[in-house]
Amino acid sequence: MSKAGSRVKAGSVDDERHMARALALAERGRGRTSPNPMVGAVVVDDEGVVVGRGAHLKAGEPHAEVHALGDAGERARGATLYCTLEPCSHTGRTGPCAPEVAAAGIRRAVIAMPDPNPLVAGQGLAFLRARGVHVTVGVGRDAAEGLNRGFLTRIRAGRPYITMKVALTLDGCVAAGPGARTRLTGAPADRYVHRERAEMDAIVVGSGTVLTDDPLLTPRGPYRYEPLVRAVLDRRLRTSAGARLLSTGGSGPVIIMSTPAAAEAFPDRVAALSARRARIELIDDGGRGPSGFLREALARLSALGCNTAVVEGGPTVHAALWRAGLVDRVQMFITPHVAGPGGVRWDVLPIGTPGALHGTRLLLLGDDVVIEGHVHRVD
Repeated sequence: MSKAGSRVKAGSVDDERHMARALALAERGRGRTSPNPMVGAVVVDDEGVVVGRGAHLKAGEPHAEVHALGDAGERARGATLYCTLEPCSHTGRTGPCAPEVAAAGIRRAVIAMPDPNPLVAGQGLAFLRARGVHVTVGVGRDAAEGLNRGFLTRIRAGRPYITMKVALTLDGCVAAGPGARTRLTGAPADRYVHRERAEMDAIVVGSGTVLTDDPLLTPRGPYRYEPLVRAVLDRRLRTSAGARLLSTGGSGPVIIMSTPAAAEAFPDRVAALSARRARIELIDDGGRGPSGFLREALARLSALGCNTAVVEGGPTVHAALWRAGLVDRVQMFITPHVAGPGGVRWDVLPIGTPGALHGTRLLLLGDDVVIEGHVHRVD
């Protein structure tokens, strides 16, 4: 039972305030926890004093609740736990958290959202309630879901949360002409792109982008904690074994996603790419064409533990993703260039897209303007 005169009131602004602290702690895991979610936790005594703090920082290491309880020690007995996600109740790479919460003597648990992972899915909440812990769910839920859109998409849809990124001229083109390597964004926008890359689990491009731009697809500048998966969608197996991308294995795996038919037709290409340590993933689209190929390719990334992926090109891949309903977020970098009539157009969305996106925001980065928005309503 609560002490008389407790300053922590259920459903009060205190709950919201302490959950905000837990959400801020969860942010420490950004770019570090996949395939796990980002989770933060605080332990608060009956006087409203925070006595324990914790965040999940890496898959396979202790979860946020364990860190917070360890920080609190004996002060956790009779206290309230604020956690951004339901404590787990199963043994994975670490032991279950719900039993530790109960064993620590936590009187009340305020949880932002249930864990949709089928291995948890309410069992952690039920475990706590069965042991006399008073459980409140839903405080800070919208913010918690926004924090973990990637994890939630992977669990619910079986694919990463997809950001479609494109740099455009003022007349809606991605290049000055077919096959022309065209630099569009300035230094401030480039720094922003690399900061985002450092937080993503994977970068995806089409084979046309590799052939035209010969990119490295590495995060440069910001520190990255985990290897970065680079995936090339290459149904015709056109990627050259001399591509610069294949020299960046130290940054993370390079995956060439192709088809059994292409591998059978070009065994020498498979051998050459494999010799450069590219991982060849052969995808049977089940007769569903490009849409089926894309869905299975993203499912493979999900199976590798990728919660998030940015698809950086090109126009054909972007258009196919959009038609298949596989885009969750859009980033449009509008640059002060004009390609003219010979430019390669990007017709997936019109520049501006006020009616197509939700939660849209504009950023000014040097001479470039970034339009970001979610495809699905997030408010």
